[in-house]
Amino acid sequence: MKLLVTGGAGFIGSNFVLYMLTADPDCRVVNVDKLTYAGNLENLAGLEGDPRHRFVRLDIRDKAQVQELIAAEKPDAVVNFAAESHVDRSITGPEIFAETNVLGTLNLLEAARAAGTPVFLQISTDEVYGTLGGAGYFTEDSPLRPNSPYAASKAGADHLVRAFHKTYGMDTRITRCSNNYGPYQFPEKLIPLMLTNAMEGRPLPVYGDGLHVRDWIFVTDHCRALQLVLEKGRAGEVYNVGGVEQKTNLEVVRTILAAVGAAESLIRFVTDRPGHDRRYAIDSSRLRAELGWRPSVDFSAGIRRTVEWYRENAGWWRRIKSGL
Repeated sequence: MKLLVTGGAGFIGSNFVLYMLTADPDCRVVNVDKLTYAGNLENLAGLEGDPRHRFVRLDIRDKAQVQELIAAEKPDAVVNFAAESHVDRSITGPEIFAETNVLGTLNLLEAARAAGTPVFLQISTDEVYGTLGGAGYFTEDSPLRPNSPYAASKAGADHLVRAFHKTYGMDTRITRCSNNYGPYQFPEKLIPLMLTNAMEGRPLPVYGDGLHVRDWIFVTDHCRALQLVLEKGRAGEVYNVGGVEQKTNLEVVRTILAAVGAAESLIRFVTDRPGHDRRYAIDSSRLRAELGWRPSVDFSAGIRRTVEWYRENAGWWRRIKSGL
């Protein structure tokens, strides 16, 4: 299989590229990334000299370059991770989120359709569903009710992907995953921010009362799900991917402090952000029933593995944090 992966130098994208090239010796990857603040070629250092991997620096907002690349490469599938993804940044500057996440996805869809690309896999997020009350789960049939500019831009992209299946008969597939964590995650996200601050003895800022709930999944479990959706998923289908690990933000922070060996006195409660969704929870029963997927890394083990990686790669995250 030849994959054209966009956003493949980012957190989940780079983990997916590394995973696929390890899991499938016959896989080839054309890795496309603009290398914004969240894209880092250091994430791919282990692939130097591997003839199965080719990196192309490209902005998916550039329609002509996108069309030229996909027409020339003729991939078996386009896997679209490329996105502006930080909610706080979308609140202060939403325009780039619409340009990249909506119009960039449209450019990829048009180019894939023109080239006759067999499969288009859109990597979305559970945030498109909005917020839940104290009970229940998001299913693939839950209405899309995004509450942040980031989530709205991802929902817009999802609608386009569905429309290209319905209108043009393209084999498009969408995955919506809960919160990922693990190696190579950009240090402004919750877990790596708290983890690295704890390692440095710095305060850990927690929004509001800290009781917002998220479902957490270790990134390699997500990558396994994506491989299954690529290989066995149905055209036009949406697959939710969840780790079945619901935690309040405060529970996450306390777990990190315990794993690092730092004191809870480092916790600082700060003003909540606008439109902060209270709870997410994902029902992955379709993915489990149809494709046989199960998460394999529980939260406590995943946090230990993540802490170990950040300890062993302090130069990686210190270089990034010094520029934030």
